[in-house]
Amino acid sequence: MKILMLAPQPFFEERGTPIAVRLAAEALAGQGHEVDLLTFHVGQDVAMPGVSHHRIAAPPGIRRVPIGFSPAKLVCDLWMFFAAARLLLRQRYDVVHAVEEAVFLAWPLATMRRAHLVYDADSILSEQVADKWPKARLPARLLAFLERAAFRRSDLTLAVCPAIQTAARGVAAADRVHLLPDVAFEDPGSAGATEDIGALANGRPLALYVGNLEAYQGVALLIEALALVDPNRRPMLVIIGGNPQAIADHAALADRLGIAADVRLLGARPLGHLAHYLAQADILCSPRIQGRNTPMKIFSYMASTRPILATRIESHSQVLDDGSAWLAPPTALGLAEGMERLAHDAALRGDLGRVAAHRARTEFSHGAFVERLRLAYATLQPRIPPAPRPLVKQPVEGR
Repeated sequence: MKILMLAPQPFFEERGTPIAVRLAAEALAGQGHEVDLLTFHVGQDVAMPGVSHHRIAAPPGIRRVPIGFSPAKLVCDLWMFFAAARLLLRQRYDVVHAVEEAVFLAWPLATMRRAHLVYDADSILSEQVADKWPKARLPARLLAFLERAAFRRSDLTLAVCPAIQTAARGVAAADRVHLLPDVAFEDPGSAGATEDIGALANGRPLALYVGNLEAYQGVALLIEALALVDPNRRPMLVIIGGNPQAIADHAALADRLGIAADVRLLGARPLGHLAHYLAQADILCSPRIQGRNTPMKIFSYMASTRPILATRIESHSQVLDDGSAWLAPPTALGLAEGMERLAHDAALRGDLGRVAAHRARTEFSHGAFVERLRLAYATLQPRIPPAPRPLVKQPVEGR
């Protein structure tokens, strides 16, 4: 099939949604589909075999699009609508695959051109608005109404987590809603990665957080939790990710709490080095306080065999349980108790890490992602195409 994929984000950036978009586009192309990907004008160019990458024209004065809702993003969404309309007028597409809010742009275009509409739902958008702007009740309710309508209208919904799958199946036929979780990145060898973050701990256990420093990630709460741990039992906290302003804000918080010597904010690091950093940690932290979609980093955390300290919210508990992670109340005290226990119980760390890694290998591998996507897209066709056969080496006699 010929697919137009609309991804309303800077592309490429090494963070959750753009990574998922790249994985899906490459997987669809690898399955024999012809994929045109339309993204915002900003971001890095990356090689994607079989994928034709298009960008919107640059709206005047917009050189950066931050994470989440913003006036700049809304303007870029409008530019994307017209860019998508031009592509659809020039050629025939069988499918319009819309990521997040792009479904509202794709809906009339897919209807006009009689193309299948695929809603790639990475989050509940109305909840994001309600969380970020609690007083914006009317816009949040309107967006919730439109989301339900989009679930009903879509020929296929790809839900990134069970919570979104449940929400979609509440208004749409179950066979049109498929679960497509993110991927646990396999260790690519971390070629070129040499940074020794373990040395920063100076013999103490090392707790590591990887990701952006937006408020919903709860990194400020994690720093507050560290301050509650007995100084004689306190691990070193290393934080990878964040923009310069967010890094400065979190460093200032650690300084105010008197634990600046126990926190290291390293800034961004290459995604290809992720496994190298995770392998050096004793505890992997995800202190998220809002949202229902599971953070992409959780799957790589799981694959690393290192123990996970996460908040007991739906975002985490739909993938993790008490056998595969330490799930703490989303409070500073709750995280502090978990951090101290994991820092000084090597047997528990090993047990949790092994269970999580097994689950990552069996349920959240790249192969599982590709097969889920193939089966979901097969519902748009008369029959399911056969899965490609793996190449199996024949045994050599006498060995």
